[in-house]
Amino acid sequence: MLHPTLRSATVIGLISCVAGLRAETASEQLKSATIVLDEILSAPDKGIPQDLLDKAYCVVVVPGVKKVAFGIGGKYGRGFISCRDLAHHTGWGAPGAVRMEGGSLGFQIGASETDVVMLVMNESGMRRLLQSKFTLGAKAGVAAGPVGRTASAETDARLTAGILSWSRSRGVFAGLSVGGATLRNDLDQNQQLYGKRLSNQEIVRDKEAQHPAAAAEFLLMLNKYSPRQTS
Repeated sequence: MLHPTLRSATVIGLISCVAGLRAETASEQLKSATIVLDEILSAPDKGIPQDLLDKAYCVVVVPGVKKVAFGIGGKYGRGFISCRDLAHHTGWGAPGAVRMEGGSLGFQIGASETDVVMLVMNESGMRRLLQSKFTLGAKAGVAAGPVGRTASAETDARLTAGILSWSRSRGVFAGLSVGGATLRNDLDQNQQLYGKRLSNQEIVRDKEAQHPAAAAEFLLMLNKYSPRQTS
């Protein structure tokens, strides 16, 4: 059982973290996601393999995931998912907002921020991520991605994984093994972008919304680095 002082610190830390997330508008968060995407995809030798990016159905970018731990750990972040318009071959589609949440037990003191990028490699992975809530982990077909623009993707884990994940923290970029965290539709951010509380299924698959002006640079960046899907 936590000491009262630690319990108070836990509550204060988590409240501060969530309050910080709410302070950022959807447009501001999209700008952050665009910067992260550009920095990671432009890395000459330590980025995401180009062949995987070109085969991906969707990309998820969650900039600045906050980890706060005062006796009980927690992860919180807001980001976006965009998928290719496979039917019309018109590039990347309107983004849907996601909230990344997760926690771990253990005596940990400290806080950190990590940028998270995920590639969705097949339709099954896309369907899972577009659910209202999706728990990440190996059992859900999520695996750490390889690092390096020309790195080989020919391993059983990477060939069968529906979703590959990477993280960047303090300048270090690496494959990320995600477990226990969840991705949820962020209806509040979607309302800011589209004027109504659309689900990501409605935005990405059902095409219920046009590209918002705030997403122009984000989509431009995706089309710059991977304009078309390869088999």
